Amino acid sequence: MLRICVSIARETVAEGLAVAETISPLADVIEIRLDRLKTVSVVPFISQLTKPLLFTNRPIWEGGGFAGDEELRIAPLLEGVQQGVAYVDLELKAPSSSHKALLEEVENSPSRLILSWHNFQDTPTKAELVGRLAMIQDKGAHIAKIVTMAHDYHDVLRVLNLQEEAARMDIPLIAFCMGRPGVISRVATGELGGYMTYCAAHEDEATAPGQLSVAVLRQIEALISKDKELN
Repeated sequence: MLRICVSIARETVAEGLAVAETISPLADVIEIRLDRLKTVSVVPFISQLTKPLLFTNRPIWEGGGFAGDEELRIAPLLEGVQQGVAYVDLELKAPSSSHKALLEEVENSPSRLILSWHNFQDTPTKAELVGRLAMIQDKGAHIAKIVTMAHDYHDVLRVLNLQEEAARMDIPLIAFCMGRPGVISRVATGELGGYMTYCAAHEDEATAPGQLSVAVLRQIEALISKDKELN
C-alpha cells in the first residue's frame, strides 16, 4: 500500500503543529523537517499528533537547512526513536558514527530507519542507482529512499525501474524524481510497488522541485481508483 507523506517545513513548533493538524485527514504519514525549525523539539509533535510521524533533520550538504555539528544534528532523531516515532530519515552519506548510533537505537524500537540518497543535479546510470540501493541495504536500513533530478523521461524510467531491483533484494523502496519531468513519478510509484511518496501541505510550500500538494495528489488517487472500478 502506497503511503502518502506530507512534508512540513515550518520555522516554529506551533506553526508546524497547526499545519499538521489541518492536513492530518489527508495524510498517511507526516514528515517534520526538523532542519527548518528555529528551535528543535520533537516531543510536542509526538504527544499532540496521532498520525505516524517521520523526523528528518536534513544537512546543508544534502539539500537541507542544518549547518551545525553532526552529533547535534542526529540528537533529535535519536530522541524521536526513544519516544517511539514511526520513522527517522538518515542520509546514506552521513558519517558512520551517525549510522551506528541510529541503528543501535532502532534495534529494540518500533521506529523504522529510512536511509536516503538524493541527487539534485541529475539521474545517474542504472548501475550507479542499483549500487546506491545495495549500499543502503548493506547499511542495515529498514527502508531505502532514492530521489534524483530528472531532465527527461529516460531519467524517470530508470528510477521507477529500481522497484524491480528492490523487490529482488527484498527491501522496501521510496523512489521518484524531482523536477517537472519527475512529477509523474511521484504518482506512478504508487502503482509500481513504491513504499511511500511525498507531497506538500499546500501548493506554495513544496520542499522539493516538482512536489505536488496533498490535495492534488489525493484527487489524482481518487481518479485512478474510480478508473479501476469502471474497468
